[in-house]
Amino acid sequence: MKTTLAKAQIEEYQREGVLIYRDFMSAAEVDQMLKDISEAIGRMGANVVADLKEYGEVPKDEDSYGKVFLQRVNMWKVSDKIKRVFLGPELGEMVSKLAGVDAMRVWHDQTLQKLPWANATAWHLDNPYWSFHSPQAISIWIALDPAVVENGCMHYIPGSHKTAEFSRNVPIGPDTGKLFKAYPEWAGIKPVIGTMKPGDCGFHNGLTAHGAGPNMTPGYRRAMTCAYMPDGSTFNGNKNILPKAYMDTLKIGDPLRNDALNPLVWKK
Repeated sequence: MKTTLAKAQIEEYQREGVLIYRDFMSAAEVDQMLKDISEAIGRMGANVVADLKEYGEVPKDEDSYGKVFLQRVNMWKVSDKIKRVFLGPELGEMVSKLAGVDAMRVWHDQTLQKLPWANATAWHLDNPYWSFHSPQAISIWIALDPAVVENGCMHYIPGSHKTAEFSRNVPIGPDTGKLFKAYPEWAGIKPVIGTMKPGDCGFHNGLTAHGAGPNMTPGYRRAMTCAYMPDGSTFNGNKNILPKAYMDTLKIGDPLRNDALNPLVWKK
């Protein structure tokens, strides 16, 4: 993996809330990641979340959003190879530097494989759905196939992280542009179009508006993502991917520092 960052890249990310980063993975690393994902999916079966018994009731594959994706969450729990990439200190330091924080924990990883002929992914914000609120939350999105407009590459509204609000979000549903009814001031902003070759990646802030077009091709558009939570983030009352037993011990304002669920990936 290439994890070096120039000062200009850090400044661009913090200004725009998104950074397209080229050649994060080599072709060999992409091939290995695809193999590791396939093996992990085999272990998980139809369960969308790896820790299903701990989590409680979660959707199976046939119930997942609009049949747009093959989706699996927390794959690092069933694959040491995936864990080494996304919980490793190299990527941990990289996302910490971009976000401008001294320590970072993993929130969750997931593979998002847009199905052939699948619908668009509606514009949305990530962090309002999660169990913590932080203006420094960050995600990486790695292309494992060519990601182009025809098969539903990512699009981002630059600068939207600066005016987004945790309390102002919309569900991800069939109305692709519903977010712009909540944020009409963003409707005239030209998006960053995240076309990528395999191995390229995009970083985006948890409050950066983003979405993806439909897959108008007979092939999959495969990607691997991981979201990160600044150390010291606190519980906001949302369950999201927290196991039920752990959720029941929390009250709003408690720090989320469970090392088994959200390990520290880097500390300055």
